[in-house]
Amino acid sequence: MTPARYGRKPLVTGTSGLVVTSHPIAVRAAADVLREGGNACDAALTAAAAQLVVEPHMTSLTGGLSMLHHHAATGTTVYLNGNVNAPLAPLPDFTGADLTRGRGVPVPGWWPAFDEARRRFGSLPARRLLAPAIAVAREGFEVNPFLFGVMYGQQANLGSCEQMRDVFFPHGHLAMPGQVIRQEQAARTLERLRDEGMDYYLGDFSRAFCETVQSDGGVITPKDFEEYQVLLQEPVRGTYRGAEVVASAPPDDGGAQLVEALNMLETLDVARLGPPSASPECLKLLLQVHNTVYYAPPRQHGREQDGERLALLGSKQYARTRMALLSSRPPLDAPPPSPGTIHVSVVDRNGNIASVTHSHMASGWVNGLFCEGFQLSGGGSFFQRVMPQPGERACVYLAPNIIFRNGSPVVVSGSPSVSLVSCVLQNLVNILDFGMTIEESVQAPRFGARPHSPERGWEPGNLLEAGFAPQVLREVCAWAARERLWTRVTNPWYALTGNFEGITLDPATGTMAACADPRRVGAAEAA
Repeated sequence: MTPARYGRKPLVTGTSGLVVTSHPIAVRAAADVLREGGNACDAALTAAAAQLVVEPHMTSLTGGLSMLHHHAATGTTVYLNGNVNAPLAPLPDFTGADLTRGRGVPVPGWWPAFDEARRRFGSLPARRLLAPAIAVAREGFEVNPFLFGVMYGQQANLGSCEQMRDVFFPHGHLAMPGQVIRQEQAARTLERLRDEGMDYYLGDFSRAFCETVQSDGGVITPKDFEEYQVLLQEPVRGTYRGAEVVASAPPDDGGAQLVEALNMLETLDVARLGPPSASPECLKLLLQVHNTVYYAPPRQHGREQDGERLALLGSKQYARTRMALLSSRPPLDAPPPSPGTIHVSVVDRNGNIASVTHSHMASGWVNGLFCEGFQLSGGGSFFQRVMPQPGERACVYLAPNIIFRNGSPVVVSGSPSVSLVSCVLQNLVNILDFGMTIEESVQAPRFGARPHSPERGWEPGNLLEAGFAPQVLREVCAWAARERLWTRVTNPWYALTGNFEGITLDPATGTMAACADPRRVGAAEAA
């Protein structure tokens, strides 16, 4: 098995199925499911469950899970939204200070979405899908540098709870890179979900969850769990230079942002400018277009509630107007939250596709609250972006997507992190406008969104990886200074500029290709 390491990863190709995500153990578990005849949904859910254990700094059973699913035989594509809700009880005067307390814990959707996706799109029982996660929780896995870095930064919160001390401080000190950690309580929780399903989730699990939240000022009750509903939605659709773009639907509004940005770029001959790694003009254009859509007011309602507005935002005419008014410093509506997310892309031998984003929706272990072997999500950070009505879904900027040409999928992708929209946008431009391979694209330098801290506040701005050509960085940084746009140059392959989990498909040959992003410790594997 490929070790969990940063840096350049190999190109992987195949014709019988492919999976790419941010940890090799999850990749192998998903690929094994494909080899056994499971479909794309089965494989993606298997990977996601394993990541609850091997990437606890990025996701949790108490967060959310959403899936863009394409069924090849019928040509239908559906978006399943299992993101977090606001509690039924109101949260007056909600501030950044609440994000480290029980008041900032949202109503989770991870397990209801897992269960609904398996029943609707999967072919294997929960017992098979959860088996790798249970095994690795009990047998253990080695701490990798990415996990250790987040553990080190949050060790005070990790060490505040006995059940987490047992896992992350097994010898009285923080577990070190290469050391094996085991999660017995998480294994027991997953076994109960396997055996009892929603009965356990709505019973003992919800009671333990609510007791923990309420002990720290939170307002969630078992009724929140009972009334939570998974949303099945028509995806957002657009076009770009003859290709069809299908992506997540609001209130997961990253898909709408992606369609809007591509509409704007379509008004220009982007290819003429040259790739952003070598062209300051192209990089400045991408920065402006991204910032225009990313920092716009959130698209907090779906087509059912706000169809007319969404149709206007996604129209070609509106894109031309926005290009005419393009500004370097768009008005800030509300701050995006801190990162902490995972994306999984899977294509099976029959051409079915699952593009899944799941997350605890915050920095790892941000509140120091745990129950039943899992951290409690700090995803109330998205309530700062726009506060949902009591019991409503949070507005989250996820962007799982599929690109079609002549009805056949050619790219499947998504990304985690606060910069996920910019990550997906840049990689799609690399592939569709500049003809890069997936390997070339993930290794190319990119920009990201400015991280947010509840303590110091936040304003629009961009991170720039040091991998850009020196003259490009000089010119773009000088331009940003003149425009008074916050910009900071970071190290090459910086984790907060996203992690492109993409698969390209050649309809003529049936060949699929993927290359894990060097910015995290993931892998790609063919079935």
